[in-house]
Order: sequence, then structure tokens, then C-alpha cells
Amino acid sequence: MRRNKIEIINDILASIQNKNGKIKPTHLLYKSNLSYKKMNEYIAELIEKDMMNEKKVDKNKYYIITDKGLKFISEFKKMRDFTESFGL
Repeated sequence: MRRNKIEIINDILASIQNKNGKIKPTHLLYKSNLSYKKMNEYIAELIEKDMMNEKKVDKNKYYIITDKGLKFISEFKKMRDFTESFGL
């Protein structure tokens, strides 16, 4: 089943959250199940919307989830639970 944009965003943010709030780009690529190009498009949008940040530590790059990103995950779960309660 194809995921819509909102589900993909939730999957990206949840992947970061599940790794204690920070994840390396390669790990995010595997977890998000997207092409490199598509993942970077989503990352750029999520950084622009302040749902995640990019941080460099030594030579490593990490993506960090923000409070706004955590709120998105919470609200998405409520929305999914609501629609499922009606069998949609």
C-alpha cells in the first residue's frame, strides 16, 4: 500500500524519535524506505517547517527531532486513532 505524504512525514519523524531523538542520515534512509532524492526533499521541508534539525558532531551528521516534530507525531496518532474508530 502506498503511503501518503502525511504518513511518510510521520514515519520519518517516528524513526528519529525511536532512536532517542537523533539519527544518522544512512539509518534514516533505511528506516524511511524512500529513495535518497525523495528523503532529502522531505528532510528539507521538515527542517524548513522546524520539525527537525541537522546537527554535525565531529565528522558525523545527525538529524534531531524538535518539539514541533514530536507534537506532529502525537497529533497524527490522535488523527489515526480517530479515523480507525470509525472504520475508515
